[in-house]
Formats: sequence, structure tokens, C-alpha cells
Amino acid sequence: MDAVVIVGMGELGSSFARGFLKCGHTVVPVTRAVRMQDVAHDVPTPALVLVAVGEAELDGVLASLPLAWKDRVGLLQNELRPRSWRAHGIEHPSVVVVWFEKKPTTLARELLPSVAGGPQAERLSAALRSLGLGCRSVESDAELEFELVAKNLYILTTNIAGLEVKGTVGTLFGTHRPLALAVANEVLALERSLSDIELSGPKLLLALEQAILADPEHACTGRSASTRLRRAIALAAERGVAVPELRRIAESAT
Repeated sequence: MDAVVIVGMGELGSSFARGFLKCGHTVVPVTRAVRMQDVAHDVPTPALVLVAVGEAELDGVLASLPLAWKDRVGLLQNELRPRSWRAHGIEHPSVVVVWFEKKPTTLARELLPSVAGGPQAERLSAALRSLGLGCRSVESDAELEFELVAKNLYILTTNIAGLEVKGTVGTLFGTHRPLALAVANEVLALERSLSDIELSGPKLLLALEQAILADPEHACTGRSASTRLRRAIALAAERGVAVPELRRIAESAT
């Protein structure tokens, strides 16, 4: 079987590595101690280069990506948008919208089936299915972008509103619904300013509700919540989008 390069061997990268190995692929890991250019010399044409680093590291990794790999890229980060890869001359990557969580001491916890799109969508889906995790493929760029926005809406709304009320996503939407919807609508306005497609507010809010109901005991916030809020406010300022509720939360959190 074809080789799969994985850049970043954290919990998600390691999970996909196990899946690809189960599917019979050779997996070539790239850690911080390894130069991508050295690996590209030995593996110039892998079937897929899955970039599994965190959001904060993504730009640096894509900027350093060997030219021969640029048409083989796979991405799985939260807060992904087409501008994330186009800024680095990558036009049509494979992308997986991950809806499971993996911690060092626990098994993977699935909220919803993940969603894969792009040239290697089926390869990504097969890797997850081999681990007993759901994954479906979408055909068009517009479908994939909708799924990315739906995940962004869930992550940003629950993380940012959760900075104020803490607790679970079920409690957030049950007890603090006006706050959650105020944040969600500002996140939607930001996503619309960044999107290449027409975004249906009702359809995305329904997807948000479905994700909440899939695991109402999921914690609202994690270590990245404050960083996500700062990124969202900076993007809103860049795009000229008014986000008074996000700014209020940021001020009250300081």
C-alpha cells in the first residue's frame, strides 16, 4: 500500500496513524525533531501528507511544507477555513472534520461521525472506520466548507460562551440559551465574512443543536478557549465584523 506521512504525532495524529496501519499503509511519522525536507527526500510522493499539528502551529508547518507534498496535503484542525490553506498555495487539500476527542488516558470519545472531503476523503474515512469511528465523505467543496463552518460554530460558541458560565454544553444551551445564541450569531457573522459560500443561519444553528444533543455532558471549555476568543476578535476586527458580545466576554475574563 502507499505511504502516508503524518506531520505531528499527538493524540489525533497517533489515532490516524493506527487507522492507516490497520488499513495496510506504511506510516511515516514527522515529529518536531525531524526535518520535513529530509523525509521528503526519501518519500517524495506519498499518497497523503496528513498535517496533524495544532491550530497554532499550522501556518508555520504549511509555510515549510516541501513543494512536492503540496498537492497531497490532508488537514484536520479546528478553526479551518479555505483561507487557511490557500494562503500557502494549497488549492485542493483533503480535509477531515473531526468529531471525536482523544485524550492521553482515555479511548476516543465520538460526538458525531466525522466528515471527510477532498481527493483522499475515502482514505481518511477508511482509517477512522478501521478504529470503529464513524466517518462520511462529501463530494463538493461547498459541502465541505459547510461542515467546517458547522464545526467552527460548535467549537467557538461553546468555548467562548463557556468562559463565562463554565459547565457543560447541555447546561449552556439549557440554562444560558440567550448567551449561547448571542455568541453563536456573532460567530456566524464572522464565518460569513470568511466564507466562499452562502451560509444558512437556520441550517447551521440546527447543526449546532444536534452537536449539543449528541453529547450534552461535554465540557464547554478547554485550555484553548481564551486563545480562540482572542483569535475570533482579531479576525472580526480584520474583517470589519461587529462582535460586541465576544468583546464583552473578553473584557470580563481579564
